[in-house]
Amino acid sequence: MNKNFYALIMAGGVGSRFWPVSRTEHPKQFIDFFGVGKTLIQSTYERFLSICPPENIFIVTNEIYSDLIKSQIPEITDNQILAEPLLRNTAPCIAYGCLKIAELNPNATIVVAPSDHTIADLEGFNKSIEQALKAASENDCLVTLGIKPNRPDTGYGYIQHTDHVLNTDKDLHKVKTFTEKPNLELAKSFLQSGDFLWNAGIFIWSAKAILKSFEKHLPDMYEIFNSGRNDLNTKREKAFINNAYFQCTNISIDFGIMEKADNVYVLPADFGWSDLGTWASIYEMTDKDYVGNAVIPSEQVIMFDSSNCMVNVPKDKLVILNGLHDFIVVENNNMLLICPRDEEQRVKEFVAEVKSRYGTKYI
Repeated sequence: MNKNFYALIMAGGVGSRFWPVSRTEHPKQFIDFFGVGKTLIQSTYERFLSICPPENIFIVTNEIYSDLIKSQIPEITDNQILAEPLLRNTAPCIAYGCLKIAELNPNATIVVAPSDHTIADLEGFNKSIEQALKAASENDCLVTLGIKPNRPDTGYGYIQHTDHVLNTDKDLHKVKTFTEKPNLELAKSFLQSGDFLWNAGIFIWSAKAILKSFEKHLPDMYEIFNSGRNDLNTKREKAFINNAYFQCTNISIDFGIMEKADNVYVLPADFGWSDLGTWASIYEMTDKDYVGNAVIPSEQVIMFDSSNCMVNVPKDKLVILNGLHDFIVVENNNMLLICPRDEEQRVKEFVAEVKSRYGTKYI
């Protein structure tokens, strides 16, 4: 196992689209959605144990989740948990994490990945990550993984690539454009063109390459973090980071660097990936009965004349459903959501309304 390979897991989101199961105090990355005995962040951590040494795995999260991480991954050390004082999108957390790792090992090559993805083909995942790590360690480039699309999905971002390939790896194609979630017609045209991939939000680069990119494309942010690099991995780190974050702009790594850099390459991949962005993605990945109902857990849920429903209720709750078709039914902590599946994008709207009426009590 290459000791210069590192993983930075991003685990700071609140997962409001999965309300009421996912809440601010216990968001989706700390939940076992499929009843398999592992939460999403536990599964993500375990995946990277076959990629790099355990001491090379770092998790960046909101400081309010540090204890949750310690309870779910007890073997991780305090120095491997990067506690953010407030949400500032992905660029600041990646700058923080990559600079911290660079101070430990200037020759580091880093894979940055969200904590809430699911991977069906672990062997395929490992092969793609290791291929990308090797390419990034040998070249001054920024690599992202692109998932081969099998449908015109409007819930994902897309990456368009050219025929130009990396000198040392012909599987890596130069990125031409990034497109945020398109409408259906545009998504269909992307699929037909054959040169678009889903943006998995997984990045691979050497510490040197990404820090050089921050210095070029986000110089103010680079200066903020670089000014305290000697404080990283010391007792002074927390105080420095608390001050640094309040100076940072709220910006994503995609918009801040990936869409601007001219050395971005994409590796097409296919390993049963899902980003679990909505209840629809849970529905798609869950076993269903003969009429399309996905029920978690299924022991005490009885369905009459109901089909194509996504049901997630407490284990000790007896639930009877009659005459429901294509609905989401979710209960947790005395909160119940019943919503047509084709309107699930309104969940964030529902959460905003609950907050306006009752404050943060139910959020």
